[in-house]
Amino acid sequence: MPKEQISKEEQVGFHKGALTTLAKEREEMIRILSIVEQLMQMHIKGLKELGVDLQQEAQATSKNSKRKIEDSLK
Repeated sequence: MPKEQISKEEQVGFHKGALTTLAKEREEMIRILSIVEQLMQMHIKGLKELGVDLQQEAQATSKNSKRKIEDSLK
């Protein structure tokens, strides 16, 4: 049985439909990311109010990680 040929118009419609769907999915992901970012900022603010310095902790963790990597390379 020969393979059915899809017309150019059908292919164009398929691709346009896919792009429309993907654009809507991207918009939804951006919306979700925005909500997650807002929640993270709320928790960061809460930690700052409690006296926790996340930047200082991140720098300490970064230095410790670098040392461990450097030690393993020796």
